Amino acid sequence: MYEGSLMSGLLVVISAPSGAGKTSIIDGILEKNKHDYQYSVSATSRPPRKGEINGIDYYFITEEEFKRKIENNEFIEWAQVHNYYYGTLREKVETLLAKHHVIILDLDVCGGRSIREKYPQTSLLIFIAPPSRKVLLERLRTRGTDSEVEIQKRLTRYPEEMGQAQFYDHIIVNEVLNDTIDVIEKLIVEANKKNKV
Repeated sequence: MYEGSLMSGLLVVISAPSGAGKTSIIDGILEKNKHDYQYSVSATSRPPRKGEINGIDYYFITEEEFKRKIENNEFIEWAQVHNYYYGTLREKVETLLAKHHVIILDLDVCGGRSIREKYPQTSLLIFIAPPSRKVLLERLRTRGTDSEVEIQKRLTRYPEEMGQAQFYDHIIVNEVLNDTIDVIEKLIVEANKKNKV
């Protein structure tokens, strides 16, 4: 089931370099619109981290099951990152789209471009950029979730991710979290109105 057979929901893809504030932004948008927007839970082959819940944070499946779903074309998009698989399940997203939902997707730049290719009329792509590479590095170190080696590994993806931003509908520099959330909310409302015309 592809674009022509779908009804007018809206897929909102939010992408960003690691440390740019994407998770906080998505959490803020969903908190303010909890009855109107749905979050697309991705599937992954990586094991759950402490506190993560299956079906809420991710659908945790084995690598074998993930590969089987790839063969069966059950993903809208998928990627292998740091030796684990991540993907968006087609059935769950298209069920929500058919019910006219606004769906928030947290994807990397490759995933974002896949969504645009498959759903050009019902997707809104937003790229979150940090004020600078220096600020990004400070944020990664301040949040304290990664080793310095892991931080440097994440930074190697930064130039490529920023280069892909040109393919997005909007690039938002995340300087003040609440301001960024407000701007994105307005963009979603505007796109959703156009989508229903």
